[in-house]
Amino acid sequence: MTPDPDQTSRLDVPTSTQPTPRTTATSATRATFLSFLWPGLGQWYAHRPRRAVLFAVPIAIVLLLALFLLVGGVERIAVAILNPSTAIAVIVVVLASAAWRILSMGDAIEVTDRRAWRQRSTLATFGVLAGVTAILHGGLAVGAYSAYDAGQQIFGEVPTPTESPAPGATPGPTEAPLPTSAVGEVPEEHERLTILITGIDAEPGVRTTSLTDTMIIASIDPNTGEASMVSVPRDLGRFELPDGRTYTGKVNSLMTYAKNHPDEFPEGPLPALLGALGHLVGVPIPYYAAINLPGFVSVVDAVGGIDINNQRDINDPVYGGWTDGRPIGFRLKAGKHHLDGQEALAYARSRKGANNSDFRRARRQQEVLLALRNRLTDPTVVPQIPSLMSALGDTIRTNFPPERLDEILDLARRVNDDDVERIVLGPSKYSERATDTNLYILIPKLDAIEKTSVDLYGEDSRFWTTAAAPSSSPAP
Repeated sequence: MTPDPDQTSRLDVPTSTQPTPRTTATSATRATFLSFLWPGLGQWYAHRPRRAVLFAVPIAIVLLLALFLLVGGVERIAVAILNPSTAIAVIVVVLASAAWRILSMGDAIEVTDRRAWRQRSTLATFGVLAGVTAILHGGLAVGAYSAYDAGQQIFGEVPTPTESPAPGATPGPTEAPLPTSAVGEVPEEHERLTILITGIDAEPGVRTTSLTDTMIIASIDPNTGEASMVSVPRDLGRFELPDGRTYTGKVNSLMTYAKNHPDEFPEGPLPALLGALGHLVGVPIPYYAAINLPGFVSVVDAVGGIDINNQRDINDPVYGGWTDGRPIGFRLKAGKHHLDGQEALAYARSRKGANNSDFRRARRQQEVLLALRNRLTDPTVVPQIPSLMSALGDTIRTNFPPERLDEILDLARRVNDDDVERIVLGPSKYSERATDTNLYILIPKLDAIEKTSVDLYGEDSRFWTTAAAPSSSPAP
């Protein structure tokens, strides 16, 4: 029997030419995943090069900007986003990038085959990847917002510190805003930067006063990199004010006195203190940084502790108060130590016991600040940036302009600890105890202070070309 030619031709068709099942849904899923990896890759996979470039370029620009910032170190990014305006910009960019990535994934499905939206596998892939994108970018946005919140607090206002209360005294109200801009003339980028660092010892529910027992004048010359730290003892008194009067009380009471006598100090409490200390050491002090000492513990813990070199054994039997009828105390052997937050705070505050005093405490406070500076510029603290931002926001208030933080970071990197001149205006070189009163008051030795001012600040010192003049008579 002769076979049918038509039937033969159908049977002889090579199997390779038979139609294959459609894989549109699979292709759409792959395109979605590629655009998740990088916006535009899914469009490139679907042979839409123009759309691929459209989606890829904006994310590439964002990445290049991030890499540019990383060249200066991760800590530079952390410092930059403490500026509230920069933090807001980062949040907007992060959220926009998330939306752009999700839009790219959706567009990849459209250009591959829009019918794939009806496939469960495609919808599941898109939903999961969109969720992952939202979580990743949301985490970055939350981190940026924590920096924004910290910046809002750091560069905001703080209650006016007051003098230490007398034993058994009832502290009065202390609320008064501090300035949020420079006091006096704003220094240019090439001019000396000087800032007063004050310690605020206030704990809600425990202490109702804020103390100015810690006063450190930190100054740096951007042109030479020379830096100094001058600690002013809380008991220093009878010093000349910028207007020629003499303040007869102790320096740690000046802000309270200025607050209660606005007719004598119309500029306000903190400007009065900045002006008085600047006049004393011979250099203007336009900026302040108020550090909440209890919050300082969180900052030190957030950076993993600090390294110090204790010069003398400390055996303070009464530090920290009493518990169960026994003093807590603080003890530390001479030598190198790694301190956590509570230990660092005790190291900076202890002043009782043998070989201990306000003046040794002042030197240790300078050492602690330098040790903390070293940790803050260490790249290993990067994983702790979120907790560090929160701690900084609870701890520091300053009127230093946030847009100049980058400049401060550069200067901090240039200065070595050994090159920082560290001075305490204590006896017997820079002050002496008053002999005409039972109160413990230190009277400044102006000749020694003026000479040191010229050594530290050079031509920036008001004593550079003028002879020292005797103090004025006390104000009535």
